[in-house]
Amino acid sequence: MSFVVIIPARFASTRLPGKPLLDIGGKPMIQHVYERAGRSGADTVIIATDDRRIADVGRAFGAEIEMTSADHHSGTDRLAEVVASRNLGPDTVVVNVQGDEPFIPPALIGQVARRLEADDQAVVATLCEPIVGVDDVFNPAVVKVVFDDSGRALYFSRAPIPWHRDAFSVAVPALPTDRTYFRHLGIYAYRASYLATYVSLPRADLEMTESLEQLRVLANGDVIVIAVADESTGPGIDTDADLERARRLVEIEQ
Repeated sequence: MSFVVIIPARFASTRLPGKPLLDIGGKPMIQHVYERAGRSGADTVIIATDDRRIADVGRAFGAEIEMTSADHHSGTDRLAEVVASRNLGPDTVVVNVQGDEPFIPPALIGQVARRLEADDQAVVATLCEPIVGVDDVFNPAVVKVVFDDSGRALYFSRAPIPWHRDAFSVAVPALPTDRTYFRHLGIYAYRASYLATYVSLPRADLEMTESLEQLRVLANGDVIVIAVADESTGPGIDTDADLERARRLVEIEQ
């Protein structure tokens, strides 16, 4: 199938300034992401940034760069600008790959694109994976998702959903044996036409309450479809500890 990957990348980061350019195994982080996206089967891979330093480094390793506004509040806004500037067709499938996922399997990028293509009523597709530890169910940094029997998202939350009345009623809760909990993975596929719609919508109350922008889609009655990831995503990088772990992993791979 045909799809485009856009990697939004910004220099500013509260915990890791200049994160896309941090070295991992002799390459900037953004290069690892770009190369993996390039093995996904995408027609085109674009780094979308407002920072000349990222653009210069990207061009040096052969990346296609799109300079975007510095006023965007999210990566989704940045994607919408690229879609408009490139005049992508309304049915083009656009995959948003985060710039801090240097270990993302290329297969997952293709999987989320195919999931969107398979449901002509959906405007967004995303992935999830089973949660294996009860601590993650109660960790607000781990976003949970519930979906119906056809794989359409019902809700995303930082809270434990669904609430298991019996397993979670004890002082030390355990992961239920009769229920699988799912962690949402931050990779999305959009129909190009929907990106313009999405950024024109006001922020939803649920979105602001949970600080989860995908809830704007559901609050407006649009369809997000889910697939369980075919393989593990690998670690993202948000902290110095994550960065050091990533560097060790690359050393092992090399």
